[in-house]
Amino acid sequence: MKGFRVLLASTLTTLCLLTASLPAAAAPAPIHFADLNWESGSLITDILRIIVEKGYGLPTDTLPGTTITLETALANNDIQVIGEEWAGRSPVWVKAEAEGKVVSLGDTVKGATEGWWVPEYVIKGDPAKGIKPMAPGLRSVADLPRYKDVFSDPESPGKGRFLNSPIGWTSEVVNAQKLKAYGLSDSYVNFRSGSGAALDAEISSSIRRGKPVLFYYWSPTPLLGRFKLIQLEEPPFDPEAWKTLTNADNPNPQPTRSLPSKLSIGVSTPFQKQFPQLAEFFTKVDFPIDPLNKALAEMSEKHTAPRQAAEAFMKAHPDVWRAWLPKDVADKVAAALK
Repeated sequence: MKGFRVLLASTLTTLCLLTASLPAAAAPAPIHFADLNWESGSLITDILRIIVEKGYGLPTDTLPGTTITLETALANNDIQVIGEEWAGRSPVWVKAEAEGKVVSLGDTVKGATEGWWVPEYVIKGDPAKGIKPMAPGLRSVADLPRYKDVFSDPESPGKGRFLNSPIGWTSEVVNAQKLKAYGLSDSYVNFRSGSGAALDAEISSSIRRGKPVLFYYWSPTPLLGRFKLIQLEEPPFDPEAWKTLTNADNPNPQPTRSLPSKLSIGVSTPFQKQFPQLAEFFTKVDFPIDPLNKALAEMSEKHTAPRQAAEAFMKAHPDVWRAWLPKDVADKVAAALK
């Protein structure tokens, strides 16, 4: 018996030494999400991250960049997820998708749109605020030349001001080309804000003061949940003309409204293969646009951090995100939100 105890002790000691010599299991690498710098993008990204972290137990982080640099990073698998991808709009995405490097999953916000907008009072007035119609005949982009003085640029007398996207956004290139295609280069200044927040501030300030403002915008956004806006008509969509708008070097851009909006979740192909359960979840993501616009408006007005706004949205609308997930995963997420 004594010999057995000695042998047992020796064996246990050997096992302990072997175990101690083994390397510790490496923690899983985080899934890199694009750090999107507009409200809907940041809110949707954090909702997805919460579900991935709390429901599937996987770590995440974010990496910043412009739309084009982030799409390039996705194609190289330097990031794995873009939470709000306007797929098919940039040459970078189109090329990466054709090469099988990226995939767009789902139809995440039905009813999304983009275009050129003015406040409703510019066309209809607002008797309650004593505002008379400023451009009563304004219906389409073709009407803009005769209303250039209404949207007067304070730094360029004789020209109107068009508020474009910040440089680095795919839409900035498209809008710059549209100004040429619509014959507006001589009558309107192509004004680029420094950031999405600066664009919002310029528009919101003008509207609160009852001033005329012409600008590019999109939905889902806080602005469309907060203000009464009218989208200007543009020529019917033409796929060949669209190619001339997405190419900044094309000297002869052709007129067309933008590619019909389809918002998806962009993922790298390696990610789709490595995490099929997350890819399946992403295909089911569907945000109803009205509650989303209202949540974005509240987020903007209260200056709420995206993670806090995401948690608030998920607590207020559990029926929305539960529909995307298996019950066991949804229950884990719900428990973490309490």
